[in-house]
Amino acid sequence: MSQKNQYPKLHNAMWPGLVGKGSPGAEPCIDLDTMLQLTAEAEVGGVKFDGVDLFLFAPHIDIDSTDDQLRLIVDKVRAKGLVIGSVVAPIWAPTGGGSAMGGVEERRAFTTQVRKACRIASQFRAQNIRPEGIIRIDSACGVEAWAADPRGNTKKIAETFREACTIAEGHGERLAAEGEICWGGMHSWRHMLELLERVDRPKTLGFQADMAHTLLYTLGYNAPEDALLPANWDWSDPAKLDDAMKQLTAALRPWTFDFHVAQNDATVHGSGTHAKTGHHCQAKDPQGKLDIPRHAGFWLRKADGTLTRTLRHICWDGCMFPNDVMLRQATWNDILGALIAVRDAHGWTEA
Repeated sequence: MSQKNQYPKLHNAMWPGLVGKGSPGAEPCIDLDTMLQLTAEAEVGGVKFDGVDLFLFAPHIDIDSTDDQLRLIVDKVRAKGLVIGSVVAPIWAPTGGGSAMGGVEERRAFTTQVRKACRIASQFRAQNIRPEGIIRIDSACGVEAWAADPRGNTKKIAETFREACTIAEGHGERLAAEGEICWGGMHSWRHMLELLERVDRPKTLGFQADMAHTLLYTLGYNAPEDALLPANWDWSDPAKLDDAMKQLTAALRPWTFDFHVAQNDATVHGSGTHAKTGHHCQAKDPQGKLDIPRHAGFWLRKADGTLTRTLRHICWDGCMFPNDVMLRQATWNDILGALIAVRDAHGWTEA
């Protein structure tokens, strides 16, 4: 099959094998080898995934991995015909980090994890397995705790993020903050924009847009004052969603460094130790509220309709899918098909 476009490259996230799993009462983790195999075996019309985005947390990848252990990861990925793109830094307290608005030790733990993630990302780049990509962070704190002192806590988060930027710049890396309704100071589009502007390092810190999470931004979950759609909206007027998407993306598209293609049914979901956030649905879920290729265009095209061409790869995120869904090869073929549709609609081919 002749591909319509060559860019952006198509990546699959490996962290759905870990997020919301492995804790008491939750499903077990799915190991990295299995996630890589499912990704490598996915195929639609002769088109396959180009790469993977990784979570730097055991049992996938220990943040304290030795150089030899990292070379083994590189060998595994390369053997599947894939590359590495963006990586997630384990900046939360249960994974060795700490709140970005916490005390001195918590914030030091946060930046320490960013430093370790930068080291690993740089190693992957040096081994010619990571042509591009960002390091993903968030505030690692809840909305309720943040709300105790919104002004002061946003100031602290911005200070922590600026320190993280300095660390990233020293490694030649960029950071992207993923806006989710569960992260304090990042739980609405307006608060997210304010935080990015407060940090004011636009070349180093940007936004990671996930279609499932940003749909919840338009609905005002956890920040009804910032809703872009009417309360109790019944989805009967697609034009209202378009208007909301235009306003949302006008604010955050210029900051966007990384993009997750996803589906959402306008509900929230949590699993294991992960707080409730935008519910990731399967690509063909009949309850999904997004026309995936169409709504991706609000992020991948400027207001005048021209391509941004700023994202060299896009990634599917399907966090907290049940394991029986994740272990079906058809799930990943459907996901790949959705990514191809996005690239066909909004991609490009370089000479």
